[in-house]
Amino acid sequence: MGRSDLERLSREELIELVLRLQRPEKTSRTSSKPPATDRKERREQSKPGGGKPGHEGHSRVMSEDPDAVVDHRPDRCVCCGGSLHEDIPAEIVSVSEHIELPEVAPAVTQHRRLAVHCPSCGTRVVAPVPKAARGTPFGPRLHAVATYLKTFQALSYERLQAALSDLFGLRLSQGGLMNLLRRAQARFRPGREEAVSMLRRAAVVASDETGVRIEGSNAYHWVFHSADAVVHTASPTRGAVVVREMMDGHRPAVWISDRYTAQQGHAAAHQTCLAHLARDVAYAVETSDDPVPWRLQLWLRSVFALAERITDFASSTLAAKHRTLDRRLRAILATASGCDLTRDLQAKIGRARDQLLVFLVHPGAVEPTNNGSERLLRPSVVQRKMTNGYRAMWAAEGEADIRTVVDTARLTGSTPFGTILKTIGA
Repeated sequence: MGRSDLERLSREELIELVLRLQRPEKTSRTSSKPPATDRKERREQSKPGGGKPGHEGHSRVMSEDPDAVVDHRPDRCVCCGGSLHEDIPAEIVSVSEHIELPEVAPAVTQHRRLAVHCPSCGTRVVAPVPKAARGTPFGPRLHAVATYLKTFQALSYERLQAALSDLFGLRLSQGGLMNLLRRAQARFRPGREEAVSMLRRAAVVASDETGVRIEGSNAYHWVFHSADAVVHTASPTRGAVVVREMMDGHRPAVWISDRYTAQQGHAAAHQTCLAHLARDVAYAVETSDDPVPWRLQLWLRSVFALAERITDFASSTLAAKHRTLDRRLRAILATASGCDLTRDLQAKIGRARDQLLVFLVHPGAVEPTNNGSERLLRPSVVQRKMTNGYRAMWAAEGEADIRTVVDTARLTGSTPFGTILKTIGA
């Protein structure tokens, strides 16, 4: 906007423009921006880390089955100098542990084929190729360790190559590592198909996506999850076609997501993420003196407080609270305001009004936020920042398969490395 444009503005328009320019920048607390984008001075003013007041402390649990136990008992009395024989009863005063990792070296087994000349006819007989000598020379545990470090510790090929060399004395080329990981990823395809099958029978499904670089182009990492399954998938598009292909005609009772259009209309009912809405409201409260955003913030606090105790109430009580919250929201949205931020917020909430309190109709089965999806996507975001994406689509799809199997197994308490080793060694 040039000087001539500014001169044509009315007094009220100039005031509105100045007020807009004075608005604070959005942060991770008032928008969906990641915390790393916050300004340094704001981060310095944030609360310190560590345990908060009232937090119950935890200490390391002593091993129930130590490899060795060494008793240290006194041999002479510190008072009279008398001898303390070993047959005198003793009591345990304290227990401490010394923990060390053993040196890890690759276990290399050479399989040599031998040939023998028959003493009867002179024929040269060669031993058949042993099973261990067919295919890759690397065993299941090595495949599992490389897959775990690459996928869940976000190591690049160069850093993975260095880690295997420094820790285990294994020298593999980056091409060899790529072939190793590709072989390992293929073992997760059946587990992925099983997880997709469970997802397509679920009554409640949540979804989200995040950007990723694949083959030098912008693409997306999607996650879908239910009570029994987690499915990750890589796609070049952010469109609704990804959801339709994933669900293959199945319409759950409830879908949980943000307000992005591509994630709308895939279930009988939709629960909009209230955490996203709360951040928008927080920004309006900080920026505007209008009372409507403040009233919305109080309303959301009441909703979140109810969500924490939702299983404690009878269905009739929840229905009454649902009506009360809906009535309060209707009054807030009907309040006239001269603030453009407030009006935009009222319009956004009004469009999603029938999607805000769906979780009250399904107590304990539907969450009021989509934080579960965001937590499942976080490792992929870390991987993107550490390695700058994937060189090939097969790598992105293979890693999505691994995360699918591991995150689904986590729902039943399995550990990532244990799941990887079990899958590869099956």
